Amino acid sequence: MKALFFLRHYNDIDHITPVIYKWVGAGHTCDVVLIGNSRFRGDYRIQFLKKLKGVRLDYIGDVLPPFEFFMWFFQTLILIRSLRRPFIGPVMVYLAGIFDAKRREPVWQSTARRLLTRSFGRHDEGVVVFDWIERNSSICVEWVSIVLANAREMGLGTISLPHGDSPHASQLIRRRELRLEPDTTFANAGIFEKVVVPNELCSVRFRPFMDNTKLMVLGSPRYCDEWLEKLATFMPPSPLVRSDSQLKVVMFLRKSNFSTFWEEVGEVVRVIASFPGVELVIKPHTRGGWQQSLTKDISLRRMPNVSVAGNVHSIYLMNWADVIIDLATSVVFEAVKGGKPVMAGDYLHAGRSALAEFMPETELRCRDDVYKHIQGFLDHGCNSFYIEEHRQRFIREMIDVGGKDVLSRYVALLEEQVRPKSGEVSVDERDIVSAPASA
Repeated sequence: MKALFFLRHYNDIDHITPVIYKWVGAGHTCDVVLIGNSRFRGDYRIQFLKKLKGVRLDYIGDVLPPFEFFMWFFQTLILIRSLRRPFIGPVMVYLAGIFDAKRREPVWQSTARRLLTRSFGRHDEGVVVFDWIERNSSICVEWVSIVLANAREMGLGTISLPHGDSPHASQLIRRRELRLEPDTTFANAGIFEKVVVPNELCSVRFRPFMDNTKLMVLGSPRYCDEWLEKLATFMPPSPLVRSDSQLKVVMFLRKSNFSTFWEEVGEVVRVIASFPGVELVIKPHTRGGWQQSLTKDISLRRMPNVSVAGNVHSIYLMNWADVIIDLATSVVFEAVKGGKPVMAGDYLHAGRSALAEFMPETELRCRDDVYKHIQGFLDHGCNSFYIEEHRQRFIREMIDVGGKDVLSRYVALLEEQVRPKSGEVSVDERDIVSAPASA
C-alpha cells in the first residue's frame, strides 16, 4: 500500500513523523512532500525519515518545474491570511483580486495532478494525507481542496492527521474572541474523508463542522510510549550544558494571538529570578515568538539568571529543566509523561488549561502560588508534585486513548482508507465548492 504525505511546518512534522515511521514499518511505502519552508529539509526528523526504507522525500520546489513552482508559491503567498497586515496587506488583497480564483485554478490543477500522478498510477490504490487544515494555515484551503478533489477522482482516500493537541479545556482563548460558539478556524476540516484527533477534548473543535462518522479519536502519535522510545534513539545530542544552579526552570509561552496577561508574566519572571540559586529560561513560541512583548523587555534580559531561548528544540529545554511553567502548550505533555513537574500558569492567560483540568494540583492561581512552589522545590526537591491518580488519568484520556498501541491504530485507519470504496464518495461536494480561498 502507498501513501502520499504533505508536511508543511514544525508541528505537523513533529506529530506525523511517528505515523510515517509506523506506516513503512508495517511494510508499506510512501512519498513525503515538504510544502512549507525549505529550511525544514535539515530538520532531524526529516533526516530520520529520509533514511527509512520505503520513504521517498522531496521538497515541493524540487518536484515541480521552476515556473510552476513559482506560480504555486506566489498564489499561496497572496492568499495567506497572516500577511493581511498593515502596509503589505493591501498589496496582497490587490494581487489576490487580479489573480482571482478563475486565474488561480489552472496552476492549482496542474500542480495537484503532477504531485498525485508522480505517486500513483491510474489504477493504483492509496491515501493522501495532510495535517489539520485551518483558516490561518500557511497553505491555502483552495489548493488543498483541489488536491483532494483530484485524489478522489483517482480513487484515493483522503485523511487529515493531527499537527498538535488541545492544551486548552476552554474555548475563548484568543484576542477578540467574545462569543461562545463553534470556532470557524476548523470549519474546513469536512473536506477530508477522515479527520483524526488525539483525544475527546480536541474533538470539540471539529464536531460542529462534520458528520461524526468522519471524526476519529485515536490517541497521540507524538507522545505515545512507542514513539518516545524511538525518538530517544536518533535525537541529536542536546546543545545545552547543565549548570550548577540549584533549580532550573523553563517557561513556555504561547503564540501572540492568544490572550496572555504579559504584565503579570513579567512579574512572575521577576519573582522567580529573585530566588538565589534559580535559573530561568523563557521559550517563546516556535512561530510568532518575536511578536511577544515579554521577549522584548530589556529589563528582563539584563537579569543574570534569566535568558530567552533561541532556536533550541523544546525537548532539550524540558530535559535540562527541573521544573516547567506552562502557559497552555501541548509540548509539555511529554514532561508530564516523564513525571517532571509542570506548573499550569492559568492565571497568566485567558484560558483554562488541560493540565489544570485533569490535574488541579498543577494550577497556578496567583503570584503567591508561584512563590510557594519555587520555595518548596528549593527546600524539598521536585518529587511528589503530582497526584499520581490524576496524572494517570491525564495519560489515559489525553494520550493513550483506546490503549497504548496508538501508532498501530493510525496505520489501521490509513489501510482502511486505501481499500476500494465501491465508488462511494463520503465528502460532500458542497464542502469543496464552498471552501474559502485562504486558509
